[in-house]
Amino acid sequence: MTMKYVILQADGMPDHRLPELGNKTPLEVARTPNLDKIAKTAVQFGMVRTIPEGLPPGSDVGNLTVLGYDPSVYYTGRSPLEAASIGVQLKETDVALRCNLVTLRKYNGKTVMEDYSAGHISTEEAKELIIDLRKELEEENLKLFPGVSYRHLLVWNHGNKNIKTTPPHDISGKEIDQYIPRGEGTDKLHDIIEKSELILNNHPVNKKRIGEGKNPATSIWLWGQGVAPKMPTFRELHGIRGSVISAVDLVKGIGHYAGLEVIDVPGATGYLDTNYEGKVKYALNSLSDVDLTMIHIEATDETGHLGKAELKIQAIEDLDTLVVGPILEGIKIFKDYKILVMSDHPTPIDLRTHVNEPVPFAIYSSNDESIKDESLSYTETIASNAKVYLDKGWKLISVLLENN
Repeated sequence: MTMKYVILQADGMPDHRLPELGNKTPLEVARTPNLDKIAKTAVQFGMVRTIPEGLPPGSDVGNLTVLGYDPSVYYTGRSPLEAASIGVQLKETDVALRCNLVTLRKYNGKTVMEDYSAGHISTEEAKELIIDLRKELEEENLKLFPGVSYRHLLVWNHGNKNIKTTPPHDISGKEIDQYIPRGEGTDKLHDIIEKSELILNNHPVNKKRIGEGKNPATSIWLWGQGVAPKMPTFRELHGIRGSVISAVDLVKGIGHYAGLEVIDVPGATGYLDTNYEGKVKYALNSLSDVDLTMIHIEATDETGHLGKAELKIQAIEDLDTLVVGPILEGIKIFKDYKILVMSDHPTPIDLRTHVNEPVPFAIYSSNDESIKDESLSYTETIASNAKVYLDKGWKLISVLLENN
């Protein structure tokens, strides 16, 4: 029987030690018997650098690395990847930008990034807002496309890919003036941002959200610009077929460009309320047809951006209980298999944004399930002490696939 592979990608899970957790990380505090089992029995356990020097520490770069693509070769920006996920084909003259729905607030006359996700607005509410924004904001060279929750897309034909933009989750609680898009042609972008605020201010969706005690979407925020990448398929690169399961357009978009089977799971939200059980079920089912599947879990990243340790601990424990454990059990229907657990980057609670630091990884193999060290657990410190370090993270998938 063919060897089967599962990559469990816990987005943003690694963290820093926090005083409120007794100088431990959320991963050290969380109860994770299944992750710890993988660490104790791993055939490879250590740290890997997923973000090459000079590239932004984002999930775009990190997920390319996880899937074995050298970001220094294939990375052209975040938004083109998301465009592929929602079926938008970019022309050579198109620049794609992520269009967040955000909550901006005035404090002492200064405008502050209150919430980069507009209270994790629902996809249904967001679609209604984007459709109405379309009617007022679209021009011949500017097109809006609805995505998932707060994540949407603007396509700027003949736009400038070299402008400077800032991810909204990097400036939570900060004044926005110095972070608005800068560079040639951005006057047009400033104009539609200002117009979006006027349209959203009295929108029925926002009035309803305010009445329910939720953050309204007060503005759009444009960032993550780029052009369509040119990359080989996953099968051309690694010689096997694969699938990917995620709630977020970015990861789905990478899957599309990589020629992976992109599987939509009902109820997958990218947050704590996601359909974990469905992700596991669909992943295991897909292995009947493909050789490798990646399950992407977003909640560990989102809770890091929120800066709430208790929620990140919950996300980690949910991952362990609802994903890692069921995968360890369900994959037994295949004789030969390997499981790789890793993250695309850390999202520390104290910083509320991504950082360019190595992340733990562990590879579990059905061909060697013996306990290597009973004292091991899946944490940042213990993985660092394992003295296994891979600097070029995009090569890790070759370690997973060796002896295929």
